Amino acid sequence: MRVGDTVIIRRAGDVIPQVVSVVKSKRKGKLRKYHLPKTCPVCGSQTVRHEGEAVTYCTGGLYCAAQRKQALKHFASRRALDIEGLGDKLVDQLVDESYVHDPADLFALDKEQLVQLERMAEKSAQNLIDALDKSRSTTLERFIYALGIHDVGEATARSLANHFGSLDALMKADKEALMAVPDIGPIVAESILTFFKQKHNQEVIDKLIQAGVSWEDIEVKPAEELPLNGKTFVLTGALESMSRDEAKAALQALGAKVTGSVSRKTDYVVVGADPGSKADKAEQLGVEILDEEALMKLIKIDAS
Repeated sequence: MRVGDTVIIRRAGDVIPQVVSVVKSKRKGKLRKYHLPKTCPVCGSQTVRHEGEAVTYCTGGLYCAAQRKQALKHFASRRALDIEGLGDKLVDQLVDESYVHDPADLFALDKEQLVQLERMAEKSAQNLIDALDKSRSTTLERFIYALGIHDVGEATARSLANHFGSLDALMKADKEALMAVPDIGPIVAESILTFFKQKHNQEVIDKLIQAGVSWEDIEVKPAEELPLNGKTFVLTGALESMSRDEAKAALQALGAKVTGSVSRKTDYVVVGADPGSKADKAEQLGVEILDEEALMKLIKIDAS
């Protein structure tokens, strides 16, 4: 495709248009080829486009001005650093007033600045300062998730934390080491590598640590010492106390293998609400079935 081309599009899915073909007969004169940028036009960080995907994205998530508001909202969200009181509208104000350029700047805010903002009374300002101070103490998995690395959700962040035990070990890991983590394939591994390779992201992480954001490293045990090493689990049905991804990550952290199908090699099938055919197959094969209460007890006992 070239800049200025006439194209035929059609509806794909519910609303997204898809380019079907280029109408080459409509070309007039010389048209230049369009090349996707190799660096972000806003912050200069490397751009990435995975094979088979249409989107090209910037990897400077902690630093890029174009992503600033969304990166801050994600960083402050309940499952990330859980900064109570830092809602979307307040993030918008902080960025628009140039008080905050990256997540580390949040911890440099003072009450005098905050009370200048619209609808921000002294009590609200102090509450936010207190919430920011409280959020400085977090966990490794929450911090990894808060960074907003492309393709790294809560379950993957937990797996990375449990596998590497420290941020330093994660940041130094090569692609092979990353792919040794359960459920991390080449695309996710490449996203993690590229994120930590960006100088801007490294600088913001250093600023966050200097601002007092901290966590305890996790003791990484050899696989053979993990309590569920060698055990195979299958999860089916909806769980109330956690998502299936969270349950899977918790089991994997204890050394278990979690698969998607029941066989004679399966040790346990965890059954939630509306389990479906996997529970039936477990009964047929004589595989031990655990309800959610038994799962939680197993995780709690083995994790202690």
